[in-house]
Amino acid sequence: MTIRVAVLGAAGRMGATTCAAVEAADGLELVARLDVGDDIAALAGTADVAVDFTVPDATEANVHALLDAGVHAVVGTTGWDDDALARVREHAAGTPGVGVMIAPNFALSAVLAMRFAELAAPLFASVEVVEMHHPRKVDAPSGTAIHTARGVAAARAAAGAPAMPDATESDPRGARGADYDGVHVHAVRLDGLVAHEQIFLSNPGELLTIRTDSFDRSSFMPGVLLAVRGVARHPGLSVGLDAYLDL
Repeated sequence: MTIRVAVLGAAGRMGATTCAAVEAADGLELVARLDVGDDIAALAGTADVAVDFTVPDATEANVHALLDAGVHAVVGTTGWDDDALARVREHAAGTPGVGVMIAPNFALSAVLAMRFAELAAPLFASVEVVEMHHPRKVDAPSGTAIHTARGVAAARAAAGAPAMPDATESDPRGARGADYDGVHVHAVRLDGLVAHEQIFLSNPGELLTIRTDSFDRSSFMPGVLLAVRGVARHPGLSVGLDAYLDL
């Protein structure tokens, strides 16, 4: 059965790449390209799945509109916080049979890097995350880095790992980065980059570096297509593509 796909934010770089990937994929049909001002409610009955690559200020409202329309949502826009996720989770729970996938990163290398970091984190005394993106990115730190840090923190807490050593007493300008559940995250913005992350894990005398690099937006498309094909089998809210990869 052909899956009918709409793309929100179709005029943007990620949206345009997604449109091309859907058009080239077997079993998928691109039925709508939406951008600012277009009516999401009109997708009811015409699209099975909508992919959102818009902007942080718009993405939550888009997801609620898709749920109201009975359209599965695959979301790559970052900038989500816990309150927004809770609202979507509650709405999705009241919309039986409709799935929402919000992925901090669709690159399979990034998904695996985050999982590897969770597995390794309890074995190391210190963990920090550095994310690097192009300067046109509007949010910092990236959703991938936040998801990574929180996964690391949860894994360490579950294993009973002690707090990480840090004697810093004065940091008036935030040089130590953002603190997510005790894990420091640093954001770099440089022209010429696309999307990159390094997770540093250290013990006395050793350092493990887990690194993922996306050099082109095409790197995200296998994950996007996997989510488009799988979201109908996962009703409710899923956060992170690893939920679809049996990791």
